[in-house]
Amino acid sequence: MPPTSLVQATAVELLALYRSRSASPVEALRAVLAHVERHGAPLNAFALLDEERALEAARASEARWDRGEPVGRLDGVPVSVKDLLLTRGWPTRRGSRTVDAAGPWTEDAPAVARLREHGAVLFGKTTTSEFGLKGLGDSPLTGITRNAWDPRRTPGGSSAGAVTAVAAGFGPLAVGTDGGGSIRVPSAFSGVVGCKPTFGRVPAHPASVVGVPPHVGPIARTVGDAAVLLSVLSGPDDRDPFRAPPPREDALYLGALVAVDAPDALDASGTLDPSGALDPSDVRFLRRVRVGVSATLGYVALPAETRVCFDAAVALLQRLGAEVEEVAPPFDDPGGVLRTLFAARAAHTVRELGPEQRALLDPAVQSAAAQGEALSAVAYLEAERQRAELALAMAAFHRRFDLLVTPTSAGAAPLIDGGALPASFAAPFSLTRQPAISVPMGLTSAGLPLGLQIVGRHFEEALVLRAALALERESAPLRAPPLRAS
Repeated sequence: MPPTSLVQATAVELLALYRSRSASPVEALRAVLAHVERHGAPLNAFALLDEERALEAARASEARWDRGEPVGRLDGVPVSVKDLLLTRGWPTRRGSRTVDAAGPWTEDAPAVARLREHGAVLFGKTTTSEFGLKGLGDSPLTGITRNAWDPRRTPGGSSAGAVTAVAAGFGPLAVGTDGGGSIRVPSAFSGVVGCKPTFGRVPAHPASVVGVPPHVGPIARTVGDAAVLLSVLSGPDDRDPFRAPPPREDALYLGALVAVDAPDALDASGTLDPSGALDPSDVRFLRRVRVGVSATLGYVALPAETRVCFDAAVALLQRLGAEVEEVAPPFDDPGGVLRTLFAARAAHTVRELGPEQRALLDPAVQSAAAQGEALSAVAYLEAERQRAELALAMAAFHRRFDLLVTPTSAGAAPLIDGGALPASFAAPFSLTRQPAISVPMGLTSAGLPLGLQIVGRHFEEALVLRAALALERESAPLRAPPLRAS
C-alpha cells in the first residue's frame, strides 16, 4: 500500500492491514512522519515530535504482529497527545513559557498510560492554547496553529493541534481535552469527529478541582475510530478521585465493538445483535430513540447556510427512525456561569507564578486570572449552584428525550486575523458534564466544515455514538481537506 494511502487510512483500517500483513506499524508511522515533514510546518500542529522513540515503539509493535501477539486495541496505530497531558519522557509545557521544559517528566497521565498499554505508537504532542484557557489556536509558547482546510483560519482551541493533525492526516487519532467546547468546536471547524465523554468516564491526573473541569476525549476522522479510542482511554486509574466505575463494554462502547468486531451487528434497542443481520440503513436503526432538536438553544442566531445543513441532518435522523421534535431549550444562556468558572480556574492555575512569570502569560490568560482573583468565594459558589441547576434542567429534559441535537457552532472557522469566533453550542454541556459529540454535517458555500452536536444522558456514550454512527454511515462522505488528499 502506498504511503499516501496509509496517511489516509483510519485506525480501524490500519489494524486490518496489520492483521493481514498488508502493511506494518513501521510503514504507517514512516508515512505519517513523512507527511508531517512535507506539510506540517505551515500548520504548526505539534509542540513536540519524537521520531526516534516513535520508531522504537513501532518496531516493537511490528514484532508483536509478526509473532501474532498484538496487545490491546490500538497496537501500532500512530496517536498524538495534547500538550496538557503528562507524558513520560516528554515535556508537558501546556502552551506556556512559564513551564520549565527540564522537568523531570517521569509520569504518564491516565489516558497516556492506557494508550501505551494498548500498544499505540505515540509520536508527538499537539499544540494547545496556554493552559487550555482560550478558544483560539495560539499560545505564547508555540505561536499560531492553522486550520488544515484553510491556513488563513484558526482551527479553534484549545485542542488546536489535535484537530489540525487529524484533519491533515498527521495520524488518524489524537487525544484532546474539553472544558468549554475545546474538543467539539475545533472538531467542527476541522471536519473531524470529537467526543467529550461524561465527566469521570476517562480518568484524569492531576485532578481538576476548580471551575469547569476539562474532560479528556478522542478526536478522529470516523465515529468508529473515536469509539475505539474512547474505549481505550476509559480504562480505570485510581489516581483520579472523580473517576467513574469501569464501563460495561458491551453496552457503553457499542461503536467500538461494531467497528472492530462485528460490523452491522446492532439491534434496534442498542445492544449487539448476535445474528449481525441489521442493515444500518434500515429505519429501525434509531427506532424509538427520542430526539429533541434545537437550532438556536433560544439564544444563538444561526446563519442561513448553517441552518440548511442542520435541517438536512435532522431530516436524516427522521429517515433513520428517530422520533424527532423541535424543542425549546430548558435553560437560558449560561455564558456568564461558564466565564465565572473559567476565571476561577485561570486564577487557580497561575496562583504560584511570580510577577516575572506572569509577564510571560498570554494577555487573555492574564485577564481571566485577574477576573478570577477578584471573585469572592460566595460569587464562585453561586456560579457552581447555577451550574448544578443547569444539570437538573437537562436531567428533566432527558426524562422526555434520549438525545439533544444542535449545531456545534453557529458558523465555520473564522480568519486568524480579525475574525470573531462564531457562537458556540458546546458550553452548556460542559457545565452539565454530560457526553456530547461533534460530527461533520456539511460544508459552507466557501467549502469550510460545519459540525453537528449530539448530547446524551450522563454515562450514555453508547447511544451518542450509535446516533453519530448512524448519521455517518448514511451521510455523503465529507471530502478530505486539500492537504490530506495530496
